[in-house]
Amino acid sequence: MAEGSLVGAGIGLRLPHVQEILAAGDTDIPWFEVLVDNWLVEGGLNKKMLLAISERYPLVFHSVGLSLGGLTPLDFNYLKQIKALKKETGALWYSEHASFSGNAELKVPDLLPLPYTQEAVTHLSQRISQVQEFMGERMLLENVSTYLSCQFNEMTEGEFIAAVAQEADCYLLLDINNAHVTAHNLEQDIQAFMNSIPVERVKQIHLAGFHDKGDFLLDAHNHPVDKQVWQVFEHFIRRNGAIPSMIEWDSDLPPLERLLQERKIAADILTSATMGAHTPSVSRALVCG
Repeated sequence: MAEGSLVGAGIGLRLPHVQEILAAGDTDIPWFEVLVDNWLVEGGLNKKMLLAISERYPLVFHSVGLSLGGLTPLDFNYLKQIKALKKETGALWYSEHASFSGNAELKVPDLLPLPYTQEAVTHLSQRISQVQEFMGERMLLENVSTYLSCQFNEMTEGEFIAAVAQEADCYLLLDINNAHVTAHNLEQDIQAFMNSIPVERVKQIHLAGFHDKGDFLLDAHNHPVDKQVWQVFEHFIRRNGAIPSMIEWDSDLPPLERLLQERKIAADILTSATMGAHTPSVSRALVCG
């Protein structure tokens, strides 16, 4: 199975920023994550710009449309499009979520969590294995943000994610903002979740901002990374070493310069871990935020 590697801190590639990135020539951005659902087009300017980006920078693919944990048969036409574009752009890997988005009759525009049961572990692992066989490589599985706890859970979320990764032999995309949102909303200990994650399978990390709705946190990707998320990230990296990490910012998209300030904070934390020294990166996050 072909598996690539990345280093450093990247950002999510968003269409309003593409022309500025291409016009800038060389930048400090080492790689981009592509939300592939927005780029599955036949030709046109958007496709041309994506290919231009792929000639200059390494890419990884991320998607939200597979409903990986659902009961409806996997959409292999959708996966075929992703596989073809991945080959065309040279993207290093593909990631999806440990969630479902409805069934054959009802689709919802959200990533709904699965019950944390052995039955769900087996179901999700089997579907991941189908994806990996079709794609010809291991995929990355991402934890999602949650707002309610299932009464039928047999294990914690961290235990569930670890069990699926082991049974499916897949990699993980650890979303620390999602973990923080879930821990806050369900009044859980985020460090217990982080300690459950098999770090040897974590190939990428997501960092993002949430929207504080008062009664709960909403995973909205429309704010800077929160101080507490930076702290959890920094602790995890100092403990386990540098892992490719990136900033997700999807709603109320800021200027590219502002997004790169967030990226620089993550990059400094990763560099500090690589050099074996501690720098006050979280303090800088507060200044930038």
